[in-house]
Amino acid sequence: MKIYTKGGDQGETSLFSGTRVAKHHLRIDSYGTLDELNAYLGLLRDQKTAGEHKDFLIFVQDRLFNIGSHLATESDKEKAVQKLPELQENDVERIEDEIDQLNEDLPPMTNFILPGGHTTVSYCHIARCVCRRAERLVTALHQDVDLDETILKFINRLSDYLFVLSRKLSKDLDCKEIKWIPDTSK
Repeated sequence: MKIYTKGGDQGETSLFSGTRVAKHHLRIDSYGTLDELNAYLGLLRDQKTAGEHKDFLIFVQDRLFNIGSHLATESDKEKAVQKLPELQENDVERIEDEIDQLNEDLPPMTNFILPGGHTTVSYCHIARCVCRRAERLVTALHQDVDLDETILKFINRLSDYLFVLSRKLSKDLDCKEIKWIPDTSK
């Protein structure tokens, strides 16, 4: 099977249904950004310092592919025919449980925190930012297309998880969190 089809040479691509849409269509931008997020999660997972979080990151990456398949499918009828993998409410709860578990070991937040301190922590923050962009795109798509609300919840919780994970990694790597303290002397 050839990887290139030349079908997108004119700036269009196909959804699962075969419907052709512009490559900049909101649906394509949404699942393309989830793909970018998935790649950053892979980069984060590949860091030796990500250690104990690798299995959970694989779970998240798998669910992002599930979400992408739903975003690439136009209707419920097509979803039934395609037998797409479902995202479950317990997937959202699993992220919440992971956030709670990570948070137990962290000092309370008193200020915003500047991203950075270690390469792995920075990768985590980049993934968080891409997740927030994906969320903005998916919620914009949701205004035009009826999406499963579990998708919206999952992406929202995921950005929270990535923030808490960045703090946990900072702590585990003995990095100092730099608090953002606005200069109000002006």
